[in-house]
Amino acid sequence: MHSFRRSARVYLLAALVGGLVLASGLLLLWPSAPDGGRASRATAAPSAPSEATVPPSDSIPGKAPTGPAEKEANDGGLPHTLDYRALAAAAAQRIYTWDTRRSSYSDVYSRIRDWWELLPDGSNPLTVLAREFESTGVTASTFADLADQGARRTGVTESLRCDHELAKVRDYPAPWAGLHVCTVTVRVKDESNNGRRDYLALVSVMVNCPPAAAAPIDRCAMVGFYADPDRIVY
Repeated sequence: MHSFRRSARVYLLAALVGGLVLASGLLLLWPSAPDGGRASRATAAPSAPSEATVPPSDSIPGKAPTGPAEKEANDGGLPHTLDYRALAAAAAQRIYTWDTRRSSYSDVYSRIRDWWELLPDGSNPLTVLAREFESTGVTASTFADLADQGARRTGVTESLRCDHELAKVRDYPAPWAGLHVCTVTVRVKDESNNGRRDYLALVSVMVNCPPAAAAPIDRCAMVGFYADPDRIVY
């Protein structure tokens, strides 16, 4: 009998630990699906100096919000807002904006790191930030090479789809109230002394808002993003 009780306690403890591990990984796994590798890489325009062929932004459904919040993002920070769509649009735009003539790789990475708010359960570690930022095509070593060419990148949000506008989220709802995901289309312009290249890129931005327990009380916060084409949320 004592052996049975001891085995039962061990089983319950293992189940509890397993549940905690599963919960802590929810953000990393959400939203996911067996066909998660469908994403295709951003399509670049013809070689510089030429313009990418994209529709006028006013003609695109789900166009990103504009106004004071967007202006604040253009000035270098993320908007202090409860509008998760505005925050996601600003974050995606700024992830694809930097200038080697004015900033080092450390400056650019630190700025994005400041926006990435860690969750208390550890489900959005900074290793994910490092990996996903490198998926935008920039590393510390390549940034140094780009600096020799006076390279700069500018991103402009074209459109976005959020939450139940995305098929994966309809299949896999958010694990808690207040957690949102928006997939943003960004028009990117890369310029250097060697020319110019225009293309479209996708970024899936995770935003945590009230009433989520881990969210700030008066604003939404970016808690992650995916730039790797195999992780984009559709």
